[in-house]
Amino acid sequence: MLFVRNSSRQQTPLRRIAANTAWLLGGKGVGGLLSLVYIAILTRSLGLKAFGHFSLIFGTSQALIAIAGFETWRIVVRYGAQHVHNKDWAAFGRLSLFAGMLDVAGAVAGTLLAWIVFFKFNHLLDLNPTMVQTAFWFNVAAVWALVSAPTGIVRALDRFDVATYVESIVPVCRLIAALVILLIGPSLVRFLIAWAVIDLMEAALYWIMARRLCPQAVRLAYLGKWRETLRENPRITRFFWVTYAGATLDAAFKQGPLLAVGYFTGTKAAGLFRLARQLAQSLGKLAGLLTRAVYAEVARARVESAAPEFRRLAYRTTLLAGAGGVIVVLLALLFGGTLMDILGGDAFRGGGALLVPLAVAASFELAAVAFEPVLHATGRPHYSLTARFLAVLAAAVALALWVEPFGAFGVAWAVALGGAVGYLALGGLAQYTLRRLDSSPVPSEPAL
Repeated sequence: MLFVRNSSRQQTPLRRIAANTAWLLGGKGVGGLLSLVYIAILTRSLGLKAFGHFSLIFGTSQALIAIAGFETWRIVVRYGAQHVHNKDWAAFGRLSLFAGMLDVAGAVAGTLLAWIVFFKFNHLLDLNPTMVQTAFWFNVAAVWALVSAPTGIVRALDRFDVATYVESIVPVCRLIAALVILLIGPSLVRFLIAWAVIDLMEAALYWIMARRLCPQAVRLAYLGKWRETLRENPRITRFFWVTYAGATLDAAFKQGPLLAVGYFTGTKAAGLFRLARQLAQSLGKLAGLLTRAVYAEVARARVESAAPEFRRLAYRTTLLAGAGGVIVVLLALLFGGTLMDILGGDAFRGGGALLVPLAVAASFELAAVAFEPVLHATGRPHYSLTARFLAVLAAAVALALWVEPFGAFGVAWAVALGGAVGYLALGGLAQYTLRRLDSSPVPSEPAL
């Protein structure tokens, strides 16, 4: 295997999480700063209404990715951890290529869904009819740019440094593209084309790096070996469907509010909501980074560690993430309104009020970062699915009650309420699961 880091196995799990998060944060920190610059270019050059169209098209693509994408990186990490630990590269390769074929199937399904959405129901998004063709092809590119399987390969191999290198290309290229478009003449179509090409380039680079990292596993010879994969990874089918359902609910929670704002209050409000959500997610970016690092480490610890050490890892990670959640809310209260004004200008000045509830939601997401990996690693992904369902249900009920009297502001607080419910449900189920663990060796077959 290429690019091996020999020292990582001598570190404690918490140190590896910190090291992997640092790698991700190094790339994402720079990427986050660059994203604020290119978002400012987008908002100021397009204006509120055109940026609203961009937001609805981009938000739809994210929803389609979640519906058509099967979160296969979780499968590769969850089951691949055992194969990597045993250095069974053939089994790891069959699993990885099986996940890759699921990505292709998802892309085909996503293309069909995009056609239905944009040619049959585009009026629900309040899109300009002239943008339908462009929106459709942008979404097709987005679903074919899925990098879930190679992402799982990189994470299962504990190579978060490589992930940082690949993912840092996206914000850099987007900033360059935004500056070029600004010079030659900004237009919504040009921004969408640039974003689509850059996403496809990232997908290709991820597969190239996965191949270089583990050439003995990423081989075309393993394509079509799905029967062996199902036999070698007990109950993988049930795990797949449960995590897929959870990802779909997560997409409904994250992208549904934006689409609801566009439907109920118009394109301009959607643009305002999108910028506030983007800032809230930037402030809470650590949640996504920790999830990637924690998920891989928890899966590895469940294979390699006894129950008491596994519990300590979960508890310590939760405490660190909870402290990060508090910081997110404080940053939104102190600097959120100023950032909205700087990035969007006068047209986006009213978005500061939206930022606080959205930051509260991001803080709950950050505080709950260790719960889902624990539930998946212990063979209880259906607990995570239950918690996500409760979060979406709470947000949907609150949205239905608050969107008419309060508009986008009511939708933002509905998202915050859903985040709180999801945090409490995930936390309670994770605590219940950890208490039931014993010190016996981990069974090879997860109990679902």
